[in-house]
Amino acid sequence: MKTIQKKMILISRAFSLAIPILAVLSSAAYATTPGVSGTSFVLSARQAFITQPDGSMVYSWGYSCDTGGDAKAVPFDPGTACNGTMQIPGPTLIVQAPSSGTTTVKIQLTNNLPAAAGNTSILFPGFLVSTSGGTPGLLTQEAAPGNPVTYTLTIPYTAAGTHAYYSGTQGDLQVEMGLYGAIVVLPALSTTVNSACTGGVHSSNHQAESARDETVYRLAPAAYNHVGACYDREYLFQFSEMDPRIHREAEEQLAAIKSCIPSTTVTCAKSLNVATEPYVPAYFMVNGRSMPDLMDASYTPQYPHQPYNGNPHMHPGELVLLRVIGQGRWQHPFHEHGNHVRILGRDGNLITSSFNPETNLAGPLLFTTTTTPGQAFDGIYYWTGKGLNWDAYGHNPSSSDPNAKLACSPDENGYNTGNPAAINYFEWCQDHNKPMQATPVGDVPNGGPATLPDPNIFANGTWYGGSPYLGANATIRAVGSTGTTPPSGTVGNSPSDEAGFAFMWHSHNEREITTNNIFPGGMMMMMLVDSREFVIDEKK
Repeated sequence: MKTIQKKMILISRAFSLAIPILAVLSSAAYATTPGVSGTSFVLSARQAFITQPDGSMVYSWGYSCDTGGDAKAVPFDPGTACNGTMQIPGPTLIVQAPSSGTTTVKIQLTNNLPAAAGNTSILFPGFLVSTSGGTPGLLTQEAAPGNPVTYTLTIPYTAAGTHAYYSGTQGDLQVEMGLYGAIVVLPALSTTVNSACTGGVHSSNHQAESARDETVYRLAPAAYNHVGACYDREYLFQFSEMDPRIHREAEEQLAAIKSCIPSTTVTCAKSLNVATEPYVPAYFMVNGRSMPDLMDASYTPQYPHQPYNGNPHMHPGELVLLRVIGQGRWQHPFHEHGNHVRILGRDGNLITSSFNPETNLAGPLLFTTTTTPGQAFDGIYYWTGKGLNWDAYGHNPSSSDPNAKLACSPDENGYNTGNPAAINYFEWCQDHNKPMQATPVGDVPNGGPATLPDPNIFANGTWYGGSPYLGANATIRAVGSTGTTPPSGTVGNSPSDEAGFAFMWHSHNEREITTNNIFPGGMMMMMLVDSREFVIDEKK
């Protein structure tokens, strides 16, 4: 198993390769789990072009959220959530499980695709579904042009977790074209679970955020009705790939059908006949975008049909819920640097075992979280700095810096959680005041378990300044007041504004971190662990 120190070095090397692209990114582009909440949704299947980082515009199909239901944008309203704009992935549908018995959720689907594309539909695996209207299809009732279908989902009080939805009509073509999305079921929490998830360290974590006017847009206190499923921050990632040849053939055939004039010598086709094999994807996407586009803000105007981003941020000590769905044809072995991911459940099924008497949770702790087509999982990720073997905050009691004189009072688990307003809240106290450098410069007095590399060869980028420390003056602590760590302060923001650790999250299939075989791209993002000084704004 890689140590955290080794991971930081690997990330530093990989991140330095991404500098030319990362340099143009906004320094405030965060994610959460945006979507629409309600009990009645009106969706349409529509066509549009989506963008890729190489400048291509790819003809695609997707679902839109239309007016007519009771859907409300959450956790914040961008003003564009239900205006009929086709999007990939489709709107994230967020529903609440009842406290007892069952409740129903209705999804009306209208087919606004070109007539030659044929019928379309939606499958909701894992749910009890009844239908009305529409046309009988192979797997479910389908929406023909001008003939909508309504799906009624029965949600029991035991339901929870992250689920996929996708077209059940000619899936090899329609799912490839972009007809897929996510359903998030928020659990009905018992008094015991709700108390556990809103008190204790979770309460302190949110007090720490509110001390700096920071809002955390979690959808619920827990992913499941279980004390082991509590979390503080959340992100949804839908993985897919795309073969542009298939999209191009669909576009060309539709254009030919539309322009064809029948005659005694010309017979016009009336429907598509797109070959979906051989399958050679060239674009690998998270939430409908490829790197670096996926690190721009959610609902950014330049991606009108790809509203959801993939740019996770956290503070040390926060439990981050990862909602992940495989929406394509291929498995994608995804690696979250910085820590393993504890799987809570798959497809809305909490994984438990009587052989774990403490919490009875039995989900695996994974180094690589493989996303299987059609399958979803919920997992917990966190980072605290424990195990670094140096003070990640660069404290020095002899320094004139007031932040360097902060105390670290360990709780029963060894973390500094007594004062949520402290800049070093959740510091691992065993390493407090422990310098990194054996040959120190800057704001570290003497000794240490490691020799700090030359700052000129450390990783540089928009957020990560090459410093082994967190905090507003992290770079000064690393190199001293006379040194620099180029190009800190010259790209997106200076270390005085933000200095954290950037952990690269990426597919372990090397081709999948390219865009049309050009690196960097594809399924790659950064988990940014920010010091408490930096306010994470998940609306951006």
